[in-house]
Amino acid sequence: MEKAIKSLLQHPTAKGMLLLTPALVALTVFFVIPILRMFHLSLFDPHFTLKYYAAFFQRPVYIRVMWITVKISLIVTAVCLLVGYPFAFILSRAGEKLSKVFLVSIVLSMCISLLVRNFSWIIILQRSGIVDSFLLKVGITHHHVRLLHNLFSVVLGMAEILLPYMILPIFSVLKSIDPNLPKAAQTMGARPAQAFWWVTFPLSLPGVYAGFLLVFIMSLGYFITPALLGGSREMMISNMIAFQVQTVLNWHFAASLSMILLVATLVFYTIFNRVVGLEKLEDLGV
Repeated sequence: MEKAIKSLLQHPTAKGMLLLTPALVALTVFFVIPILRMFHLSLFDPHFTLKYYAAFFQRPVYIRVMWITVKISLIVTAVCLLVGYPFAFILSRAGEKLSKVFLVSIVLSMCISLLVRNFSWIIILQRSGIVDSFLLKVGITHHHVRLLHNLFSVVLGMAEILLPYMILPIFSVLKSIDPNLPKAAQTMGARPAQAFWWVTFPLSLPGVYAGFLLVFIMSLGYFITPALLGGSREMMISNMIAFQVQTVLNWHFAASLSMILLVATLVFYTIFNRVVGLEKLEDLGV
């Protein structure tokens, strides 16, 4: 018996499965079982029914909430890309010491509590807050500007939190690009801008794709920032789920909303994989 166990443990596959067992158990207990429970709640009350899924598609307010969720996620992803790419590019061209300082700063910012960061934005953007007082003092506006509890504050807060997830993948790819390639293009007569668009940017697209995927999928399920910085017009589907659980106490409908969000995320992931090809990102180590 002992010999059989020893021979089994010497097999590479058996060793790998043994090492994976704790992770698989944790994944099953904290991820698979809750999802199956939600799926069961969305379909049984107490008998099999599709009324909660039908309610979502029959009431325009829920379709509108889903559209707002997708719209805000796309805007946040676009803002992160427009801000994150130039920052990652400059960081990749900076000296080693300077780039390390900025990278440590980015990682440390991800360790700060989301609640603290959102309340900081409330202090900055509130009526008679830092920004509003500055605009009045400089004379840019002669009346108070509503900067909080709207689309602007939600996008700003989410983009600030999710920006590192766009910067880091792009930076890692830009850092791996041979600096002699754009120089060779310039030697052949290309201007610096042309060398960037025809050489550097195409080679950095895997990082852009990875950052886009991370930021967009995380934005779809975001809760705390829309809840604190948004208004009733900026309610995302995660806030609707919390409302159904905490206020209406309709767990079955909340479960159906969760499953719809999960399916929408998987559909986006599948389409993205078909268009981009995630295996390319894996080959590049992104």
